[in-house]
Order: sequence, then C-alpha cells, then structure tokens
Amino acid sequence: MLNADETVIYVGKAKDLKKRLSSYFRTNVPGVKTRALVSQIQHVEIIVTHSETEALILENNLIKQFMPKYNVLLRDDKSYPYILLTDHKHPRLTSHRGPRKVPGQYFGPYPSAGAVWESLKLLQKIFPVRQCEDGFYRARTRPCLQYQLKLCSAPCVGKISDSAYAEQVRLTKLFLSGKNQLVIDDLVQLMDQASQNLEFEQAAQLRDQIAALRTVQEQQSVSGEHSEMDVIGFHYSHGLAAVHVLFVRDQKILGSKTYHPKVPHQTDPGEILPAFLLQFYLNNISGQKVPREVVLGAELEDVDAISAAISAQVGYKVSLLAAKRGEKARYLSLAEKNAETACNSKLSVKEQMAVRYRELKALLKLSELKRMECFDISHTMGQQTIASCVVFNGEGPDKGEYRRFNVEGITPGDDYAAMLFALNKRYGKLQDESRVPDLVLIDGGLGQLNQAIHFFSDWHLVKKPLLLGVAKGTSRKPGLETLILAGTDKEMSLPPDAPALHLIQQIRDEAHRYAITGHRAKRGKKMVQSPLENIAGIGEKRRQALLQYLGGLQGVMKASVQELATVPGISKTQAELIYQACHNKN
Repeated sequence: MLNADETVIYVGKAKDLKKRLSSYFRTNVPGVKTRALVSQIQHVEIIVTHSETEALILENNLIKQFMPKYNVLLRDDKSYPYILLTDHKHPRLTSHRGPRKVPGQYFGPYPSAGAVWESLKLLQKIFPVRQCEDGFYRARTRPCLQYQLKLCSAPCVGKISDSAYAEQVRLTKLFLSGKNQLVIDDLVQLMDQASQNLEFEQAAQLRDQIAALRTVQEQQSVSGEHSEMDVIGFHYSHGLAAVHVLFVRDQKILGSKTYHPKVPHQTDPGEILPAFLLQFYLNNISGQKVPREVVLGAELEDVDAISAAISAQVGYKVSLLAAKRGEKARYLSLAEKNAETACNSKLSVKEQMAVRYRELKALLKLSELKRMECFDISHTMGQQTIASCVVFNGEGPDKGEYRRFNVEGITPGDDYAAMLFALNKRYGKLQDESRVPDLVLIDGGLGQLNQAIHFFSDWHLVKKPLLLGVAKGTSRKPGLETLILAGTDKEMSLPPDAPALHLIQQIRDEAHRYAITGHRAKRGKKMVQSPLENIAGIGEKRRQALLQYLGGLQGVMKASVQELATVPGISKTQAELIYQACHNKN
C-alpha cells in the first residue's frame, strides 16, 4: 500500500486477497491504526505468489527493503561479538565485532560483550593461550607479567614449544565448541603420560587444568535434556512490546537478549509476535544458527505457515512449539518474566522522560519541544579538539543523529572559537526547517553562549531555536548548575530534584560523554601514530626500509640527515623532511 508520495506505508499478505482488502475499505473500519492507514492509501500494488510460504518470505523481504511505517519493525543494527582464535603461528585469543575479515576461527556470536570478556577471562585461567595484541607480541624480548601470573605460556620468547602451544590451542577450540568432557579426557591422558615419563611438573600443571575445567563444568551444568532451542517470551503493555529470547545450546543457556520491535500506534497485539518471528529468523538478526525448535507461549494462528517459511529459508525443519509443561515451560516462564520486566522498565523510563519534557517545556514557555541538541567541546591543553552534538527527541536520545566534529583552524585551547566552529559545521548549510531544533543547549558559561547568539543573529531560516547555556556551579557538583537564557540577563538555578534540571543534566552529560570519547580516541591514535606516516613521499615501503635499515623507530629518531640518506630509496631531500618530522622542526 502506497501513499500520495508513492511511499510504501504497509506490506501484508493474505490467502484471500479480496476478503483482506475489503476489510480495510468499509464504512466502520475497526482500530485507530487501520483507520489512519486507510486515510493515506492512494494506490495498492499486488504480487501473486505460488504458495503462502513464498508470500511470507516476500513480505519479509519487502518490509526489510521499505521499512513501512504501519508494519511492526524489528530494528537491530548492532553487530554481535565473537571470540576469535587467529590464524597465526602462535594463535591469539581475542574478542571480535564486525565483518569477519581477520583470518582465524570464530566462535559465537555471543549475546553481549560482557559474556565475551567473561569467557576470555575464564579461558585465560585454564588455557595459557596468548591474548595480547600482535604489536605487543612481536616486540617482546622477555616474558611479560601475564607469564609470571601463569595466564600465558609466553610463546613470544620461546617459553613453550610450538607443539605444546598447538596442543593448548586445540584444547581451547574443543572447549569453545562445548566439548568440555572431551577436553578433560584428553588432559587426563596427557597427565598420565607425563607422570609415566617422570615429568611431574608438567603433570601437576595438567592436574590444575583438569581441576579448573571440572569446576567450570559444575558451574555450567543444567539439568536439561534439550540441546538446542530458542525460547521466546513476549509481553505487550501500553503500546510497547518486549520480546525476550533465551538461547539454549548444548543443554546450557548460552545467553539471552531482549528486543523492542517498533509497533505502530493501536496495533493488534496478535500481529506483533508473528511479525517478530519472521523478521528475526528470516533475517537471522541474532547471528546464531537457527535451532530446530523454537518454544513459544501460545499457539499462533499461522504457525504452520511461519514454520514452513523459516524452514524454507534455512534449509531444514524448524518447529514452533507451544510449551505447556516440563522443562520447556520452566524456560518459557523465565523468558516471559524477563520480557515483562524489560517492558515495565522501558515504560517507566518513557513516563519519566515525558514528565521531564513537560516540566522543561513549561519552564522555558515553549509552544513545542520535539527536538533538542546540545554541544560540548573536549581537548587536552588545546590538542586534538573534538566538538560533539547530541540530539534528544520526545523519547530520549536519538543516537543516529549524533555528530562529532574535528575542530581545526583555531587557536589551540580557544573554547569560544571551537564552539563557533561546531555550530557552523552543524547548521551552516542547513536548509530543512524540520531539522532545526526547538532548543539548543550550550555546555559552558556566558562566553560559549554568546558565540551561539552571534551565530544565530544572522540566521537564514524562519524557524530559530531557543538558546540555553548550562554553566557548572562553583564546586562543579550536579544540581548546582546555572542556566542562562539567551536574549535575557536572567540566570536560573533550579532545585536539585527538579525534573526539568534532570533532563538538562542528562543531555549535557551525554554531550560530554560523546565528546570526551571522541577526544580520547583521537588522542590515543595520535599517541601511537608514527611521525613517519604523515611525510609526503614516504610510503609504506620506504617506512619499512627505514625501520629495518636503522633498527626500528628509535634508530630513525636518533639518526642524522646523513645517516637517513644512506637508506636505500631515501634521497637527501626526503632525509631532511624525515629529520624535521622526527624532531618537530618546521
């Protein structure tokens, strides 16, 4: 269904198309959502498929392509973390998120980064496989502290033979694949063999590994019989839906995750779970292998069709089951409780945010307050200056609209000039009035606010934002902020428990967090950046030749112009440029 702008606003499938369409176009249309949808329909496009399974798969693909406003939408653009065992001579065990371009073996995905770090910490205690960065590994000439703590076998300096390290890597792979008992059996054999060879120190180390593994096995053991299934708990309240998925693998709960699908106003709750299941499994949102059993709280109307569509997509039979008793029912009760808790928690936050918005809107006497933006500046003694802009709408942070700006062309440490730079970057070329915020918050005192007043004094659009400065109190403690309203000499100090102040603090703190995160990343990159990288005419091959010929970066830093010029491929002119760059000479 398309509106007057030819935008797809709804996608649906039906066995009886005439009956389905007739239900929309009649005198008494039930439901606020359906009436709102029908009022916008200008054109209906029809696609005929061979079967209901094909129709479901096509419906999912079209929803994913067009993201129609009146469909239930599951948006989860995060990439899930994996544990990566790299493909090196001495493989490294690490966390990985994003495209799997690094050669090696990936285990996961895991439902959260916390689960990955806990697993890595546990693995470090059991298997002494290195977890250090490759640069740190290559630079070692003696064992690091991890070796002293018995958390690494120090393959970097030959404290373990290649074959013994490869054996630890093999056991790590088995453990990450869930074959704990097989790992224990292998270690027992190795311990017996070491004892027979009178290698008692090695036998003792293997004994400790076995003990640690048995402890882990006891902690992880679940009195379950089902090796692979997803358990889905669902809760819907006051227009907000929560779906909690428990991932059960190898008779253990691997993890869980709560999803909040975007639900159009006044949607029938019965539409939400089927829409979630199709989008979740057909698009493989979790990144996991789809299990053969999915446990639900109740029978769905089109359960057979949904099961057939998922099965056709993954290439094997996937059953959707309603749990009524036994172990599945216990898992389901846990999932439903988590979904209910997540839904209530989000509703509470939503209600609290609405109260804060109302209070701030009344305080500033604004006719509407739909969009707020806040600016902050972060630097270290004027270096690596970053400006941040965070955006809040009626529901809280709108992170997709956040922006950072690398501040350039100003006197280092000039916060006023940095603020003017950021405002110009953000609004200098803005032409769409719908993107002009109702309120702009400036983190800082009157000086920073005056820069914003100066910028908007020659504003090119009709709509103009209200400007508010947020100055920290003398002791810089939360609750003592001074608010300065542009266009007046009036300063306001709100009570520490005022909801309007809490909203201002939340936005200001978020802008500060976003700015300082960007600044630290830029500063960290600068600290590890080689002075050779920004020299014109010195590419990767010449940098490698310099480092190899002069014995590393320290040798390059100490070398004279004449010594630099002796490096193959480096001319006298280039040697002078390198010398100047290494000694910060212009």
